[in-house]
Amino acid sequence: MEQRHLGRTGLRVSRIGLGTLTWGRDTDEHDAADQLKAFWDAGGTLVDTADVYGGGDAEYLLGQLVERLVPRRDLVIATKAGSVPDPDRRFDGSRGHLLSALDASLERLGTDYVDLWQVHAFDPGTPLEETLQALDIAVSSGRARYAGVSNFCGWQLAKAATWQLASPGVRTRIASTQMEYSLLQRGVEREVLPAAVDLGVGLLPSSPLGRGVLTGKYRHATPADSRGASDQLAPFVEPYLDEAASRIVDAVVTAADGLAATALQVALAWVRDRPGVVAPIIGARNAQQLTAALSVEALTLPDEICRALDDVSAPIHRYPDQDWSTL
Repeated sequence: MEQRHLGRTGLRVSRIGLGTLTWGRDTDEHDAADQLKAFWDAGGTLVDTADVYGGGDAEYLLGQLVERLVPRRDLVIATKAGSVPDPDRRFDGSRGHLLSALDASLERLGTDYVDLWQVHAFDPGTPLEETLQALDIAVSSGRARYAGVSNFCGWQLAKAATWQLASPGVRTRIASTQMEYSLLQRGVEREVLPAAVDLGVGLLPSSPLGRGVLTGKYRHATPADSRGASDQLAPFVEPYLDEAASRIVDAVVTAADGLAATALQVALAWVRDRPGVVAPIIGARNAQQLTAALSVEALTLPDEICRALDDVSAPIHRYPDQDWSTL
């Protein structure tokens, strides 16, 4: 699998990442092991998790599999901290919480360091410079090799990345930002992606298949074994089952038919090769699903197909996101 630099850093990662959102909850140890082995065999290196996935079980499960199945040196392990199970405070970006969470993650993962440590979301209740200081401490102490953010809007990302660049050699550069991005969700193109490209921050798209909808599986009905049929995940899928999404899915299926490919491959290749994107994060139910996604490595979309998909899924950009002089 092709490797790409993560933002403006020396860290190289596979251009498809393996997500572990369901590990330890819906994905058991056997299926997780099959996925990790298939991913590694395909040349994948970037494995993304978080301290809240499965209440910590995803990290623990990954830690049990590393070395037993795959050498630690062959993986780029990314985890996140900052989300908390508190209805009154969903995110805690305080220095104390983040560093304690990192230590707990390292213990569950069974490793001395993570390759990429990410702040899971912006915390409006904590000064941003305090949150960013936790990243500096994590890297300077050797507990993390690189640092990133997740779910930061445009101004939040720009402020964080600029703050970290203000004193080179003292602060840790923001290497990445993880955001939802797909043909069904192109909101990051307004401000987040331009800021990321300008500041040398690599984008790691989550839900690159539109929460599974872009595979075409929901075109006629909801499969019984799908996330859309799950009590826990149905509300996650439902926003992308409207008429506008249906038109985009139909276009993806049409393109796939013309290329003798699958809708999954077309949708994933589109987001993988967008400017500023480093590695879409794929979450699969089993190794068979993952292998189907990894087969996208052989596909590059023709320019005319990309333009057609761009047109059918184009988000509405109005003032002040587009050049005001043309309005």
